[in-house]
Amino acid sequence: MMVIRPICHNDLKSLYRLAEKTGIGFTSLVNDEAVLQKKIAGAVRSFAKEQVTTPHNEDYLMVLEDTTTGDIVGTCGILATVGLDEPFYSYHLGTITHASRELGVHNAVPTLILNNDFTGSSEICTLFLEEDYRHSKNGQLLSKARFMFMAQFPERFTEKVFAEMRGVSDENGVSPFWESLGRHFFSIDFKEADELTSQGSKQFIAELMPNNPVYVNLLPQEARDVLGKVHEKTAPARRLLEQEGFRYENYVDIFDGGPSLEARVQDIRAVRDSRLCLVNIRPTDDKPNEGNYYLVSNAKVADFRCILIQRTSPLGSALTLTQEEADCLCVTHKEPVRIVELSSYSRH
Repeated sequence: MMVIRPICHNDLKSLYRLAEKTGIGFTSLVNDEAVLQKKIAGAVRSFAKEQVTTPHNEDYLMVLEDTTTGDIVGTCGILATVGLDEPFYSYHLGTITHASRELGVHNAVPTLILNNDFTGSSEICTLFLEEDYRHSKNGQLLSKARFMFMAQFPERFTEKVFAEMRGVSDENGVSPFWESLGRHFFSIDFKEADELTSQGSKQFIAELMPNNPVYVNLLPQEARDVLGKVHEKTAPARRLLEQEGFRYENYVDIFDGGPSLEARVQDIRAVRDSRLCLVNIRPTDDKPNEGNYYLVSNAKVADFRCILIQRTSPLGSALTLTQEEADCLCVTHKEPVRIVELSSYSRH
């Protein structure tokens, strides 16, 4: 069975193996053992906090485990806040109007303006799934399990949550947006800038990035074409977020021009529609293999678990689980679990 759980110290080798497969532009998971060790330690501390009244610098990194093999095959995470310890930069795609009554000219010109508008907001991040497991709705479990955790523990997150999506780059890691804009101010490759930010070195952005608006129509066409677009491997992740109510509000990454999607936590479908019910455990271990798909999570922090089940009949105030499902969720008879149906138009 596939189970989402908090990462632990023993997962370092598995996390490093996944990080080697992510590619350039995936800043939240880099193949640097020291960085990953620090990230795991931060996540372990975050999940260990029993009481949180105000979100701060918690990092809730989770993994997808195949219990049949014991392999870690995916990651997903939530940052409680960004920009409190280090500046968090993005571009906002806006408009400046240039007009002349005398000449009868009125031009609305798109611009990019550097900002820190996401400061203090929660961010969902670090979504990665091994290619061999991109089937059987594993991607949906990995992406949407985070919303079950947020629904159960809303006090740990801010009212607004966003997600930075990886922008367009080629197989060599060359970003048209970076080549057209960033390189002129930083004089380094996209890969090097990407690595610096992933290691927490962000001061150079404030020192070198232009504070004046950037006129989009002065950029080469290849840069304009990728503005607000996602990397081809990131397109499925974007669709999953949009299914849950996330929207693009004209914020893009300052390096590759990838879009940021955002939503109010209480408006996210899985948060809004999920509910608590009590567990019954059936004596037989036969698992249904037909019917509607449901996300089910427990109501625990340090021992958080989330799985995907199928059921043919409507679910009431109690949920009947097999012993295997209950064991994967770390719950016993009459314990509470949270449940929500996968959106009806989800296909993968």
